[in-house]
Amino acid sequence: METLTNKAKAVDRRPMNFWEKLYLISIFKGMWITLKHFFMKKATVNYPEKQRSFSPVFRGLHVLNRDEEGRENCTACGLCALACPAEAITMEAAERLPGEEHLYREEKYAAKYEINMLRCIFCGFCEEACPKDAVYLSQTIAPASYKRKNFIYTKEDLLIPMKENRE
Repeated sequence: METLTNKAKAVDRRPMNFWEKLYLISIFKGMWITLKHFFMKKATVNYPEKQRSFSPVFRGLHVLNRDEEGRENCTACGLCALACPAEAITMEAAERLPGEEHLYREEKYAAKYEINMLRCIFCGFCEEACPKDAVYLSQTIAPASYKRKNFIYTKEDLLIPMKENRE
């Protein structure tokens, strides 16, 4: 039978001699590898003192974006929730009332927008599906917590804070 790669090698089936039965050679090979690793650079990062650098394409926590005038970009179209393979996003749409033009860009807005970060797999499909560039994944790491309710982020947690106009 012909092999697919040249990496195959025949198994040596001859009986072991005295030195091979003692396994001393194998033990010394393992000790040599261990000794080499003592002098290699450590992979561990001392976290509080040093921060690990992330890739430029790292996807962290979600953020709901605002436009230049401070209005919410999200129009509650639901495409991000449909694109999410983990079904981590839930939202409810509402109609904009008269006098709320300064808060919402379109007639329809997300009255309730929640992301369950325990279900989220940080795939970025919600970011790609959004036609209004309302949701994006930031470079921020999800903080640790002991309570499940702390991992369900509401609209208020996700929205970029409004800029205060100082005139």
